[in-house]
Amino acid sequence: MTASLGRLKRRPEFLRVAASRRKWVAPGLILQAYERKPADACTEGLRLGLTASRRVGGAVERNRARRRLREAARLVLLGEAAVGYDLVLVARAETLRRPFAALVEDLRTALRRLGIVREERGAPNA
Repeated sequence: MTASLGRLKRRPEFLRVAASRRKWVAPGLILQAYERKPADACTEGLRLGLTASRRVGGAVERNRARRRLREAARLVLLGEAAVGYDLVLVARAETLRRPFAALVEDLRTALRRLGIVREERGAPNA
């Protein structure tokens, strides 16, 4: 089953993820996670929100930081993250200066630390 990557768009969705108090801080990003309950609407797939405050820089820098995080998420989340979560990636000042490979590794580490990694299904032993 392949996961789909939806978007968080409304402020209450971002606040619900932040209120879960489940996060991992890495040098290049902060990953916040909320596990959706089966009763929640839109329980399939992953939903992602991106945010960058003025601490990151002006509008150009904030947009660049969000683009870098969006691409890292595209490379990592669909293949490695478990479904049924709302995730928020928060840009940090270091997001712009960190090498992209290190940013991707920050995201992978955050997923592992929060226990959001998809279970691998190996070949059955015969």
